[in-house]
Amino acid sequence: MIVSIHQPNFLPWLGYLHRMLQADLFIVLDHVQFERRNYQNRTRIRLDDHAHWLTVPVQQQSQQERIIDKLIDNPRAEETRWWGADMIRTLRHAYRDALFLDPYIHSLRDILESRPERLVDLDLAMLKFLRTALAIETPMLRSSSLKVAGTKSDLILNLCLEVGADTYLAGMGGSRDYLDREAFARAGVNIVWQDFKHPRHTQCGSGEFIAGLSAIDMLLNLGPHSRDLLCGMAPPQSLPAAQMTPLKLREFCFL
Repeated sequence: MIVSIHQPNFLPWLGYLHRMLQADLFIVLDHVQFERRNYQNRTRIRLDDHAHWLTVPVQQQSQQERIIDKLIDNPRAEETRWWGADMIRTLRHAYRDALFLDPYIHSLRDILESRPERLVDLDLAMLKFLRTALAIETPMLRSSSLKVAGTKSDLILNLCLEVGADTYLAGMGGSRDYLDREAFARAGVNIVWQDFKHPRHTQCGSGEFIAGLSAIDMLLNLGPHSRDLLCGMAPPQSLPAAQMTPLKLREFCFL
Protein backbone atom coordinates (compact mmCIF):
# COMPACT_ATOMS: atom_id res chain seq x y z
CA MET A 1 0.00 0.00 0.00
CA ILE A 2 1.30 3.43 -0.99
CA VAL A 3 0.92 6.16 1.63
CA SER A 4 1.62 9.87 1.32
CA ILE A 5 1.68 12.34 4.22
CA HIS A 6 1.52 16.13 4.28
CA GLN A 7 0.42 19.00 6.49
CA PRO A 8 -2.96 20.54 5.64
CA ASN A 9 -2.56 23.44 3.24
CA PHE A 10 -4.98 26.24 2.41
CA LEU A 11 -6.20 25.74 -1.17
CA PRO A 12 -3.09 23.70 -2.07
CA TRP A 13 -1.20 23.68 -5.35
CA LEU A 14 -1.42 21.01 -8.05
CA GLY A 15 1.60 19.07 -6.80
CA TYR A 16 -0.18 18.42 -3.49
CA LEU A 17 -3.21 16.95 -5.27
CA HIS A 18 -1.10 15.01 -7.76
CA ARG A 19 0.67 13.30 -4.86
CA MET A 20 -2.69 12.45 -3.31
CA LEU A 21 -3.87 10.90 -6.57
CA GLN A 22 -0.80 8.64 -6.70
CA ALA A 23 -1.38 7.24 -3.19
CA ASP A 24 -3.66 4.53 -1.81
CA LEU A 25 -3.99 6.52 1.41
CA PHE A 26 -3.27 10.17 2.24
CA ILE A 27 -2.56 11.20 5.84
CA VAL A 28 -3.19 14.82 6.78
CA LEU A 29 -0.41 15.69 9.21
CA ASP A 30 -2.41 17.94 11.49
CA HIS A 31 -0.93 17.33 14.94
CA VAL A 32 2.53 18.83 14.30
CA GLN A 33 3.69 22.40 14.94
CA PHE A 34 2.17 25.21 12.90
CA GLU A 35 4.74 26.84 10.62
CA ARG A 36 4.59 30.56 10.08
CA ARG A 37 5.04 31.89 6.54
CA ASN A 38 4.22 28.48 5.10
CA TYR A 39 1.23 27.25 3.12
CA GLN A 40 -0.94 26.12 6.02
CA ASN A 41 -2.80 29.44 6.09
CA ARG A 42 -2.00 30.95 2.70
CA THR A 43 -1.85 30.24 -1.02
CA ARG A 44 -1.00 32.05 -4.26
CA ILE A 45 -3.29 33.03 -7.12
CA ARG A 46 -2.76 34.92 -10.38
CA LEU A 47 -3.79 38.57 -10.11
CA ASP A 48 -3.12 41.00 -12.96
CA ASP A 49 -0.33 38.79 -14.35
CA HIS A 50 1.49 38.44 -11.01
CA ALA A 51 1.49 35.85 -8.22
CA HIS A 52 -0.54 37.20 -5.32
CA TRP A 53 -0.83 35.80 -1.78
CA LEU A 54 -4.20 34.99 -0.24
CA THR A 55 -3.71 34.75 3.52
CA VAL A 56 -6.02 33.53 6.27
CA PRO A 57 -5.31 35.62 9.41
CA VAL A 58 -4.54 33.48 12.46
CA GLN A 59 -4.23 34.18 16.15
CA GLN A 60 -0.74 34.12 17.64
CA GLN A 61 -0.87 32.48 21.05
CA SER A 62 2.32 30.41 21.26
CA GLN A 63 5.35 29.54 19.15
CA GLN A 64 4.62 25.86 19.85
CA GLU A 65 1.00 25.74 18.68
CA ARG A 66 0.00 22.67 16.72
CA ILE A 67 -1.87 22.99 13.45
CA ILE A 68 -4.90 21.29 14.95
CA ASP A 69 -5.08 23.96 17.67
CA LYS A 70 -4.48 27.01 15.47
CA LEU A 71 -7.35 29.52 15.63
CA ILE A 72 -8.42 31.80 12.81
CA ASP A 73 -8.46 35.50 13.64
CA ASN A 74 -12.13 36.09 12.80
CA PRO A 75 -13.63 39.51 13.62
CA ARG A 76 -16.07 40.01 16.46
CA ALA A 77 -19.76 39.99 15.56
CA GLU A 78 -20.07 43.76 15.79
CA GLU A 79 -17.19 44.35 13.37
CA THR A 80 -18.26 44.85 9.77
CA ARG A 81 -14.97 44.24 7.95
CA TRP A 82 -14.21 40.57 7.45
CA TRP A 83 -11.21 39.02 5.73
CA GLY A 84 -13.32 36.33 3.99
CA ALA A 85 -15.39 38.86 2.08
CA ASP A 86 -12.20 40.60 0.96
CA MET A 87 -10.83 37.26 -0.24
CA ILE A 88 -13.92 36.52 -2.33
CA ARG A 89 -13.78 39.98 -3.89
CA THR A 90 -10.11 39.42 -4.73
CA LEU A 91 -10.89 36.07 -6.34
CA ARG A 92 -13.75 37.53 -8.36
CA HIS A 93 -11.51 40.32 -9.64
CA ALA A 94 -8.51 38.08 -10.33
CA TYR A 95 -10.57 35.50 -12.25
CA ARG A 96 -13.22 37.77 -13.76
CA ASP A 97 -12.33 36.47 -17.24
CA ALA A 98 -12.02 32.79 -16.23
CA LEU A 99 -14.55 30.57 -17.98
CA PHE A 100 -15.47 28.60 -14.88
CA LEU A 101 -15.53 31.25 -12.17
CA ASP A 102 -19.30 31.13 -11.64
CA PRO A 103 -19.66 27.35 -11.16
CA TYR A 104 -17.14 27.33 -8.30
CA ILE A 105 -17.00 30.74 -6.64
CA HIS A 106 -20.27 30.15 -4.76
CA SER A 107 -18.90 27.02 -3.09
CA LEU A 108 -15.74 28.88 -2.07
CA ARG A 109 -17.85 31.71 -0.69
CA ASP A 110 -20.05 29.32 1.29
CA ILE A 111 -17.02 27.69 2.90
CA LEU A 112 -15.57 31.04 3.93
CA GLU A 113 -18.92 32.34 5.15
CA SER A 114 -19.24 29.36 7.49
CA ARG A 115 -16.46 31.12 9.45
CA PRO A 116 -14.78 28.09 11.01
CA GLU A 117 -12.87 28.83 14.19
CA ARG A 118 -9.96 26.48 13.57
CA LEU A 119 -7.60 26.68 10.64
CA VAL A 120 -7.53 22.91 10.15
CA ASP A 121 -11.31 22.87 9.65
CA LEU A 122 -11.07 25.54 6.95
CA ASP A 123 -8.17 23.78 5.24
CA LEU A 124 -10.01 20.46 5.23
CA ALA A 125 -13.19 22.07 3.90
CA MET A 126 -11.25 23.64 1.03
CA LEU A 127 -9.49 20.34 0.38
CA LYS A 128 -12.85 18.55 0.25
CA PHE A 129 -14.04 21.15 -2.26
CA LEU A 130 -11.01 20.50 -4.50
CA ARG A 131 -11.26 16.72 -4.14
CA THR A 132 -14.92 16.84 -5.16
CA ALA A 133 -14.27 19.16 -8.11
CA LEU A 134 -11.42 16.94 -9.34
CA ALA A 135 -13.08 13.61 -8.44
CA ILE A 136 -10.22 12.56 -6.15
CA GLU A 137 -11.32 9.57 -4.08
CA THR A 138 -8.09 8.65 -2.28
CA PRO A 139 -9.01 7.79 1.35
CA MET A 140 -7.74 10.27 3.96
CA LEU A 141 -6.87 10.06 7.64
CA ARG A 142 -5.82 12.75 10.10
CA SER A 143 -2.60 12.03 11.97
CA SER A 144 -4.23 13.34 15.16
CA SER A 145 -6.59 10.34 15.07
CA LEU A 146 -3.74 7.81 15.03
CA LYS A 147 -1.97 8.71 18.30
CA VAL A 148 1.46 8.02 16.81
CA ALA A 149 4.57 9.49 18.46
CA GLY A 150 7.86 10.74 17.03
CA THR A 151 9.28 13.70 15.14
CA LYS A 152 10.35 14.27 11.55
CA SER A 153 11.53 11.02 9.95
CA ASP A 154 10.55 8.84 12.92
CA LEU A 155 7.02 10.26 12.88
CA ILE A 156 6.58 9.65 9.15
CA LEU A 157 7.85 6.09 9.47
CA ASN A 158 5.68 5.36 12.51
CA LEU A 159 2.61 6.63 10.68
CA CYS A 160 3.42 4.38 7.72
CA LEU A 161 3.79 1.38 10.01
CA GLU A 162 0.60 2.19 11.90
CA VAL A 163 -1.52 1.98 8.73
CA GLY A 164 0.36 -0.96 7.23
CA ALA A 165 2.11 0.86 4.38
CA ASP A 166 4.86 -0.83 2.42
CA THR A 167 5.66 2.27 0.34
CA TYR A 168 5.97 5.92 1.31
CA LEU A 169 5.48 8.45 -1.48
CA ALA A 170 7.62 11.43 -0.50
CA GLY A 171 7.17 14.92 -1.85
CA MET A 172 9.46 17.38 -3.59
CA GLY A 173 10.41 19.48 -0.57
CA GLY A 174 12.53 19.16 2.56
CA SER A 175 11.75 15.50 3.23
CA ARG A 176 14.56 14.55 0.86
CA ASP A 177 16.96 15.95 3.45
CA TYR A 178 15.57 14.59 6.71
CA LEU A 179 14.12 11.16 5.90
CA ASP A 180 16.20 8.36 7.44
CA ARG A 181 16.31 6.02 4.47
CA GLU A 182 18.14 3.30 6.36
CA ALA A 183 15.47 3.25 9.09
CA PHE A 184 12.74 2.96 6.45
CA ALA A 185 14.60 0.11 4.77
CA ARG A 186 15.03 -1.76 8.07
CA ALA A 187 11.29 -1.41 8.71
CA GLY A 188 10.45 -2.73 5.25
CA VAL A 189 8.98 0.52 3.96
CA ASN A 190 10.14 1.58 0.50
CA ILE A 191 10.59 5.31 -0.22
CA VAL A 192 9.71 6.63 -3.68
CA TRP A 193 9.90 10.25 -4.76
CA GLN A 194 7.17 12.22 -6.44
CA ASP A 195 8.00 13.17 -10.02
CA PHE A 196 5.73 16.09 -10.84
CA LYS A 197 5.93 18.07 -14.06
CA HIS A 198 3.78 21.16 -13.71
CA PRO A 199 1.23 21.34 -16.55
CA ARG A 200 0.95 24.51 -18.58
CA HIS A 201 -2.64 25.58 -19.01
CA THR A 202 -4.76 28.59 -19.86
CA GLN A 203 -4.46 31.42 -17.33
CA CYS A 204 -6.16 34.78 -17.09
CA GLY A 205 -4.15 37.70 -18.40
CA SER A 206 -1.55 38.11 -21.10
CA GLY A 207 1.71 37.62 -19.22
CA GLU A 208 3.96 34.60 -18.90
CA PHE A 209 2.62 31.37 -17.39
CA ILE A 210 2.98 31.27 -13.59
CA ALA A 211 3.55 27.84 -12.03
CA GLY A 212 3.01 26.83 -8.41
CA LEU A 213 -0.28 28.62 -7.84
CA SER A 214 -3.27 27.23 -5.97
CA ALA A 215 -5.11 24.47 -7.79
CA ILE A 216 -8.08 26.82 -8.11
CA ASP A 217 -6.12 28.70 -10.79
CA MET A 218 -6.45 25.71 -13.11
CA LEU A 219 -9.93 24.82 -11.87
CA LEU A 220 -11.43 28.27 -12.51
CA ASN A 221 -9.87 28.38 -15.97
CA LEU A 222 -10.44 24.79 -17.14
CA GLY A 223 -13.29 23.54 -14.95
CA PRO A 224 -14.03 19.81 -15.37
CA HIS A 225 -11.14 19.46 -17.83
CA SER A 226 -8.72 20.06 -14.93
CA ARG A 227 -8.80 16.45 -13.78
CA ASP A 228 -7.75 15.15 -17.19
CA LEU A 229 -4.73 17.42 -17.20
CA LEU A 230 -3.78 16.56 -13.63
CA CYS A 231 -4.15 12.82 -14.19
CA GLY A 232 -1.93 13.07 -17.26
CA MET A 233 1.10 13.85 -15.11
CA ALA A 234 3.94 11.32 -14.87
CA PRO A 235 3.68 8.69 -12.10
CA PRO A 236 6.21 8.62 -9.22
CA GLN A 237 9.71 7.40 -10.05
CA SER A 238 10.24 3.66 -9.67
CA LEU A 239 6.78 3.26 -8.17
CA PRO A 240 6.14 -0.47 -7.73
CA ALA A 241 2.78 -2.04 -8.30
CA ALA A 242 0.91 -2.05 -4.99
CA GLN A 243 -2.53 -3.10 -3.87
CA MET A 244 -4.77 -1.60 -1.19
CA THR A 245 -5.00 -3.65 2.00
CA PRO A 246 -8.62 -3.08 3.04
CA LEU A 247 -8.54 -5.39 6.07
CA LYS A 248 -5.93 -3.18 7.71
CA LEU A 249 -7.62 0.06 6.70
CA ARG A 250 -11.03 -0.94 8.05
CA GLU A 251 -9.67 -0.20 11.52
CA PHE A 252 -9.65 3.52 10.80
CA CYS A 253 -12.30 6.18 10.40
CA PHE A 254 -11.75 8.06 7.15
CA LEU A 255 -12.48 11.73 6.53
